[in-house]
Amino acid sequence: MFAPNSRYANLPLRTVTDRRGRPVAIVPVPPAPDQVLRGLHQRRQGQRLDHLAQQYLKDATAFWRICELNDAMTPDAIAEVAEIAIPR
Repeated sequence: MFAPNSRYANLPLRTVTDRRGRPVAIVPVPPAPDQVLRGLHQRRQGQRLDHLAQQYLKDATAFWRICELNDAMTPDAIAEVAEIAIPR
């Protein structure tokens, strides 16, 4: 269901019941990873987090690690931030 490098890959599925009484499979929110700060990146106009993740972490799908370190739920939450914390 999830890519092997996804933070959700090894989490157990749970079932909840929606308002209509139907069972729905969910994945719990994973715990935040322990990350060390590599440094701060001065963001330029048009830079996307997946590009920064590829540059610094060698994995474009690891943009969520940058979000976690910057205490942002989504990439849009830090779209206008001038300095972005980058994990090691």
